[in-house]
Amino acid sequence: MSISVTGKTGARTDEAAAVITGARERIDALDDRIIGLVQERMAVSAVIQESRIASGGRRVSLNREMEVLAHFSDALGKPGTALAMTLLELCRGRI
Repeated sequence: MSISVTGKTGARTDEAAAVITGARERIDALDDRIIGLVQERMAVSAVIQESRIASGGRRVSLNREMEVLAHFSDALGKPGTALAMTLLELCRGRI
């Protein structure tokens, strides 16, 4: 058994450590994609806000935010609501 590999993963066998290491690499790649998508969402949201403000509207549409919250809640349950709140906060910019 490799102490260094199993120590980093918490696994008790080399086989389990290999599975965990591979899965963690996949998670890291997924996290990078998620971060990129959040950054893209922030940019699109900024375009919407700029257009809305330029037309005399408000920066934030509370009705739209409620739709987003409901969408995430329906798909992911209560943690989805918290995730949506974080996304909305990131995408609003400073109010």
